[in-house]
Amino acid sequence: MRLYFIHGGKRVWLSSFLETAGFPLMLLPLTVSYIKRRRINHRPPPSTTTVITTDIAAEKLNIISMKPPLFFAAAFIGILTGLDDYLYAFGVARLPISTSALIIASQLGFTAVFAFILVKQKFTAFSVNAVVLLTVGAGVLAMHTSGDRPDGVSVRQYVIGFLTTVAASALYGFVLPLIELVYKKTKQPLTYSLVMEIQFVMCLFATLFCAVGMIVNNDFKVIPREARNFGLGERTYYVVLV
Repeated sequence: MRLYFIHGGKRVWLSSFLETAGFPLMLLPLTVSYIKRRRINHRPPPSTTTVITTDIAAEKLNIISMKPPLFFAAAFIGILTGLDDYLYAFGVARLPISTSALIIASQLGFTAVFAFILVKQKFTAFSVNAVVLLTVGAGVLAMHTSGDRPDGVSVRQYVIGFLTTVAASALYGFVLPLIELVYKKTKQPLTYSLVMEIQFVMCLFATLFCAVGMIVNNDFKVIPREARNFGLGERTYYVVLV
C-alpha cells in the first residue's frame, strides 16, 4: 500500500476498498462446506443413532444459515470495518511504514480494553504490560512528528495521518471484541459455515462502504489516468492493486 502512494498513487478510497475486495474468494470454502453439509444430510443415519429432526435437516440444506439478526449485526460490523480501512489507508498515505506499523501495534492495547468492557475478559499482567508499553511508544512517536516525515508531506498532514492511524487502531481494537460479542450472543450453533458467512457479510459491507466513497470521489474514472502516470509503469500499477 505504501508503494502505491510513494510512486504517485493518490486515491485513499481505492486503497481502503482493496483491503477487503478479495472477499468473493470466500465463496470457494463456503461452497465446499455447503456440499459437505448436503452429503451429511442425505447420508442414512445408523440404526443406533437418533434420527435428525426435520428442522435441523432443513437448516443444513439452506445455502445461507445466517438468521436476519445475525446478518444485520455482521453488516453493521462490516461498515465499521470499512471506516477502519479508510482511516488506516489515510494514515499510510501520509506516514512512513515504520511509523504506521508501530502505531497499529497499539491495537493490542485497545483490544484488551474493549474486550474487558464488551466481553468481560479479565486483564492479565501481560495485557496490562502491552497497554502501557504500546501507549508510551505511540506517545514517543507523536513527539517526533517532524523527524521522519515523507517528502512532500507537511507537518499538518503528518499529524492528521498520525491521528487517523491511531483512530484506525482504536476502531479495530473495538471491532474484534464486538465480533466476539456477536458470537456469544448468537442463538445459532457456531459452525465453520456460519463463521465464514459472518466474515463474508462483514467484508461485503466494508467493500461496499468504500466503493461508495470511490464513487463520490470519482476514483473509478481516475484509475486509468493514474495508472499511466504511475512511477513504476502502468502494468506495475495494476499488479500493485491486485
